[in-house]
Amino acid sequence: MEITKDMLIGEIIRKKPEAIETLMRFGMGCVGCPSSQMESLEEAAMVHGLNLDALMTELNK
Repeated sequence: MEITKDMLIGEIIRKKPEAIETLMRFGMGCVGCPSSQMESLEEAAMVHGLNLDALMTELNK
């Protein structure tokens, strides 16, 4: 499954649970937060000041 920037964090976690480790490594400690059910990967990266391209590369390995 390819992860895209418009996918919700909650959706990513449900479909690819191993992504939690990568998200945490990048500083997204809010994987269990209610916002994760409504926030896209792109939005979360912006809020956390993360490089979206680098995050997507790691998530899609």
